[in-house]
Amino acid sequence: MREFIVLGHDAPTDAEFSLDSLPNAGRLDLLCRCIGSGLFLSHDIRDAVQVHLVLQDELTVRFDSRDLRNARPDERNLAGLVRNALDHKNEAIGHREAEPSPGVFLSKRGLEPTLDRIADRATVAHLHEDGQPLADAEPPEHPAFVLSDHNDFTPTEADLIAEHADQRVRVGPHAIHADHTIAVANNYLDTDAYTTY
Repeated sequence: MREFIVLGHDAPTDAEFSLDSLPNAGRLDLLCRCIGSGLFLSHDIRDAVQVHLVLQDELTVRFDSRDLRNARPDERNLAGLVRNALDHKNEAIGHREAEPSPGVFLSKRGLEPTLDRIADRATVAHLHEDGQPLADAEPPEHPAFVLSDHNDFTPTEADLIAEHADQRVRVGPHAIHADHTIAVANNYLDTDAYTTY
């Protein structure tokens, strides 16, 4: 299993947004590209990946590739699945998840409870431009990478992640888009730290 936790600072927390204007919906376009980079291969879906979108530190939409159905790697389709999940948020009670469509879950968890839940089972890696090079890190058996959208982590978020993270890594010498970072991290894991092709 591998997991990606993506913070969506400006993302919508209700279903009242247009699929025709995703950049204006709190950069949901970028978050959907992160989902796609995490879950999809060319003409296939990865076996055991979860992508968690933490929306405004209020809700978490979790995509699990093992159960996911009716998903395609285009932004509009994935945004429709997010919108459907948000439309069912009343079905999520406390931290108990709702599953409005196969493989898509919604909970009323912000960053801290999401990290608490994941840190119990995974090696948490903070993806940050100031971390150690990814190529120098040993690939964990069950990694969970934490990264932000187009905004920097707030000081509170950075402190929370530091409390939970086992390591802080970067994917290259330059800051790149979040979805590209996920693609690089997946390649790092696919190749056992760039040793097996």
